[in-house]
Amino acid sequence: MIIPVILCGGVGSRLWPVSRETHPKPFMRLADGQSLLQKAFLRGLALPDVPEILTVTNQELLFKTQEDYRQVNPQGLPTPFVLEPFGRNTAAAVAAAALQVQRTHGDDAVLLVLPADHLITDKAAFAAAVAQARELALQGRIVTFGIHPESPETGFGYIQAEGHQVKRFVEKPDLDTARQYLATGGYYWNSGMFCFTAGAMLREMAQHSPDILQATQACLDKSSSQASSAGQSLSLDAISFAQVPDNSIDYAVMEKTQAIAMVPCQIGWSDIGSWVAVGDLAEADAQGNRVQGQALMHKAQDCYVQSTERMVGVVGVCDLIIVDTPDALLVANRHNSQDVKHIYSQLKAQGHDSHKLHRTVQRPWGTYTILGEGNGFKIKRIEVKPQARLSLQMHHHRSEHWIVVSGTAVVQNGEQETMLHTNQSTYIPAGHHHRLHNPGVIDLVMIEVQSGQYLGEDDIVRFDDQYGRT
Repeated sequence: MIIPVILCGGVGSRLWPVSRETHPKPFMRLADGQSLLQKAFLRGLALPDVPEILTVTNQELLFKTQEDYRQVNPQGLPTPFVLEPFGRNTAAAVAAAALQVQRTHGDDAVLLVLPADHLITDKAAFAAAVAQARELALQGRIVTFGIHPESPETGFGYIQAEGHQVKRFVEKPDLDTARQYLATGGYYWNSGMFCFTAGAMLREMAQHSPDILQATQACLDKSSSQASSAGQSLSLDAISFAQVPDNSIDYAVMEKTQAIAMVPCQIGWSDIGSWVAVGDLAEADAQGNRVQGQALMHKAQDCYVQSTERMVGVVGVCDLIIVDTPDALLVANRHNSQDVKHIYSQLKAQGHDSHKLHRTVQRPWGTYTILGEGNGFKIKRIEVKPQARLSLQMHHHRSEHWIVVSGTAVVQNGEQETMLHTNQSTYIPAGHHHRLHNPGVIDLVMIEVQSGQYLGEDDIVRFDDQYGRT
């Protein structure tokens, strides 16, 4: 038995404007239509003897993650969750996963930790590397995966090793040092993937990072769990989780343990850490240009363009990255692709919505898309999945007009409940308790016009919610 543990978090600030706080890098769709998260799930699903796939992620990303899994999990493999109230680095995530697996499967259960935002193209080589790691893990080893370096990268940590024996971990080097590593041999990129038994990891954490283990155990003891058809969801207690030291699993355990082992591998691995890496996934034309979506190129060379909704014309330039989304446009020199994170940081510091949200936002009941907004009004397109129901809620500062475009809506407005069909509408005054339900078998599509002095998403008071958001 082996239990894949997918770590789904982070921001992916270097991949703005597609990656955002509520739509981080693991949810980015590649050219084949699958997200990085879905690809990580499918890697785990393809392994032999997998009883479930455990995911550690933020509470706010639960429904988005479940929807991604639903699309690629027709067999209905159990997908339990450990839900963090906020990020606390990888040591806390691994400790929580190991403790939870120990509770449900015992000390000898093998965990395979997989970051959700990496890409692996050689599935057969990956499966072979996991098989080696599993055998070492059953011997009590804490196993990491070392990637044969293909270039002198300065953005990765390195592992110096001989066979399975790890000599040392090395911080991200400068370019000359990285070149020396490649020339010398015996150095591998640190992939951030690990394999171990629950008991072995907990013993090593008890020895090398007892403060992290004890604080995580105390948090789990105070946390609540909820069973569903997909598996158990453990929601970590926010107050006690804040007491867990913020540290990476590399610093907390991997660089200290004597039980360390490494599996060297060539599996077509990439951490997709920049727009250059994303662009390299697309096929280049004769001028070195790569396009995902709609673009016309004239006298352009070595450019990457991503635009799924609008036509982009590119004339007389070279070495550019152009990424167009409905509410934000990135234009960058490909040689400065790592610096995109500074734009994200400035947007966050300014409180600009585009660091956090896209125009289309997923909710457990469906999606909403902001079509337009101005002083005192906002217009949304709302799509509610069949049989889905929004929370019973109220707004202090805004009223809403709802117009049904297609489908059928059941609207609770104060004490009244009304069924609306295509081209019918209703008005929700500020302060009224209201709820929306799609009783049909097709999507309900509506236009919502909000009016008021404050239209923020935090002006929602929930009284009853089937998704646990009250």
